[in-house]
Amino acid sequence: MAARSEIDSQNLPAHVAVIMDGNGRWAKQKGGLRIFGHQNAITAVRDTVEAAAEVGVQYLTLYAFSTENWARPKHEVMALMQLLVHTIRQETPTLLKNSIRLESIGDISSLPESCQRELAEAKELTKAGSRMTLILALSYSGRWDLTQATQRVAREVAAGTLLPEQVSEQTIARYLSTAGVPDPELLIRTSGEQRISNFLLWQLAYTELYITDLLWPDFRREHFYDAIQAYQRRERRFGKTSEQLTVS
Repeated sequence: MAARSEIDSQNLPAHVAVIMDGNGRWAKQKGGLRIFGHQNAITAVRDTVEAAAEVGVQYLTLYAFSTENWARPKHEVMALMQLLVHTIRQETPTLLKNSIRLESIGDISSLPESCQRELAEAKELTKAGSRMTLILALSYSGRWDLTQATQRVAREVAAGTLLPEQVSEQTIARYLSTAGVPDPELLIRTSGEQRISNFLLWQLAYTELYITDLLWPDFRREHFYDAIQAYQRRERRFGKTSEQLTVS
């Protein structure tokens, strides 16, 4: 596994996104209920947040709860919501101590009121954080994001404040929930699944994918360093050839 000292501080992704997958399978392997896996995933979250801030990542987005997750058994969803409230309350002092700002994306209004209150309070308390921005994707999906952005653009066109031919990639990006945040350069997915699961569909267009077979509760800062090193070994061409990059 990589050490922090082996990371090139001059070649860091400004934004890392993480699909935290495998909690249920981890719990099953241990003979426990799925919520047992979610409870034991908190250490992985803490390690990842601290490692990202320490190496100099500016934005870290964690896929915490998708719109599709609402279809899970009611008792699991309610347990997850209670765990979310508890975790936000518990981790806010650490975010403050490390100057980490908390933000969120997704249909936050669909969350229970207790979750909305804890989230709003934590965001307010940490708003001055300047070291890193931690973004929680809650009740989020890429298709939801594109749909709400399209609706907002359509309202501008209907109001006559925007002409159809003026709609550009920049226009759409301005109305996405991640407006003002650079697209992720690196996506980490645990559990070995080879898909992006409706996450940041627009924003991941040129993101480097790093997939590990580790289940999320077993993910630690050293594994985060591995992902950063793998990113640093890759050549980001954005459609150009290697020769063109050398010339430029």
